[in-house]
Formats: sequence, structure tokens, C-alpha cells
Amino acid sequence: MKIRPLGQQGLATSAIGYGAMDTALGNDADYDAASISAIRRAHEAGVTHFDTAELYGWGKSERVLGEALAPIRDDVTIATKFGFTPAFTPNSRLDHVRDVVDNSLRRLGVDTIDVLYQHIHDPAVPIEDIVGLMAEFVDAGKVKYLGLSNTSAENIRKAHAVHPISVVQASYSIFDRQSERQFAVLEDLGIGLIAYRPLARGFLTGAVKPLEGYPAGDFRRNNPWWAPGNFKANLAIADELQVLADKRGVTLSQLSLAWLLARKPYIVPIPGSRNPERVTENSAAAELTLTPGDLAQIEGIAPRGAHV
Repeated sequence: MKIRPLGQQGLATSAIGYGAMDTALGNDADYDAASISAIRRAHEAGVTHFDTAELYGWGKSERVLGEALAPIRDDVTIATKFGFTPAFTPNSRLDHVRDVVDNSLRRLGVDTIDVLYQHIHDPAVPIEDIVGLMAEFVDAGKVKYLGLSNTSAENIRKAHAVHPISVVQASYSIFDRQSERQFAVLEDLGIGLIAYRPLARGFLTGAVKPLEGYPAGDFRRNNPWWAPGNFKANLAIADELQVLADKRGVTLSQLSLAWLLARKPYIVPIPGSRNPERVTENSAAAELTLTPGDLAQIEGIAPRGAHV
């Protein structure tokens, strides 16, 4: 798989990465074994960048990912994040961050975290103080590269002034284009973009369902893409994209990932799947080149992303 440089500090990863959030959702040995199998299949398909967070099962995902990657640790980059409480509120207090990073190192079973993100902005702690601490981790050899997730252009500039930021992580897909507003600051500072939710919570996989098809507590129930009046309109967008994918002889997921790769040379999407066949399919999108006509057609189908 092709390699993409991210930032200007030496970080380089496969054009498509792997998001490990779903590895935290099960609680039995068979579930973990399937997750490990999918992660290793991703590496076999050329993926070298694997993303997790303390938040994902409060360490469960980190433990599973660490076990899966242990035999190939030197061949991959591992990213993790700090900054949430179990109540899903921000917590980047410096003493808390120190504990989280040490616990993440232990759970992952590594000496160094390749990429460390602040998972979400914490208005109670100045970003300069947080990045100052993150820089200490770099100096101590605990972390190689720094990143920010779910943040603003203003925070990116403030953080980068303290220590170089290599990557920013944001939700980005054909359906969700708000992060394009940050392209200017990323290009000005030479920062890469890791795109999470690149398949729009299932809309761009061909397998999306109406809300009644998901459990009562599913995160989609609060997503405006599924709101009355929006779901059918967004399904129609996905259907039009599927027609284009069929014409190209690829899957909707592959078309959607290739679109992200075509947007900017510093973008790396991180789809997540525990299905080995889907992992292989997603990874193959790195070899798909969309024509100017394809890109124009996608722009015509979803010029502003999803209906919200």
C-alpha cells in the first residue's frame, strides 16, 4: 500500500489506516479473537496505522490492539488518545493525563506511543499547558508524535506554537465535510489529517438501516442524519453514490474512501471493521484512482454532505 507523510516531523503511514473503536464492544474471548484476526488481516493488506483511545472500552480496545500488534510492533504506528471522563465530559487535567499515558503504555504493551492525541478540547485547561506536557512525553521517549482531535483551528495554532503538531483527527466523509474548514490551517502549518467516520456511520457501506433496526441505546439515535425527513434524503444520496460505484466496479465503501484520498495528499482515513473480508475490501481502496469525472459526479450528488 502507498505511504503518506503526515506532518513535518517524520510520521508516515499507510494511505488507509484502521480504527479500533469497535474492538471494545464485546466482552468475551471469541469477540476478542475475531477483533485480533481483523486487525492482523488489515496489516496483511498493507495497513500500518492503527488508532485507539482510552475511551474505547476504558482500555479494552488498547489491550486488544496491543495483543494483536505485538508480533509486528516494529512495522506499525499506534495512536491513542486521552481527555474524557466516563461521563463523556472533558478531562485534560495534567495529573490525569500523566496517569492515562502511563496506563495506555502498559495496556498497549509498548515502550513508546507513536501518536498521542488530546481526544477533545478541555476548556478548563489551557491548550498550551496540555501540549507542554505532551512535549515532555516526547522528551522522555514515551511518545513520538503529537496530535489533536475534535478541536478548532485556533487551538491547532496555539498548540503548534508550543510543540509541532503532526496530525489532527476529525470526522470527515462525503457525508460530513465540516473539517474542510480546517484545510487552510493544516496546510499553513504542514499538518496531516486523520479522517475518522470515513464511511458515515454506515451510510457509505451499503448496509445502513433505519433507526428501528438499531438497539435502543445506539449512538445513531441522536444523529440528525437519521432524523425524520433526513433519513430518506440521505439514503437517496447513498443510492446515487452506489450507482457510480457499480459503474466503476467497486463497492460504495471503496468509492467513499478513494474520494477522501483524492481530496488531499495529507489525508488518511481510518475505517474500522471486525469483518476480515470488509477489512480487505477497505484496504483495497488505496489502489483506486477516481477520475475527474467521478469526482465531479460525487460533488454533484453531495455538494454539502448529508442532510442535517
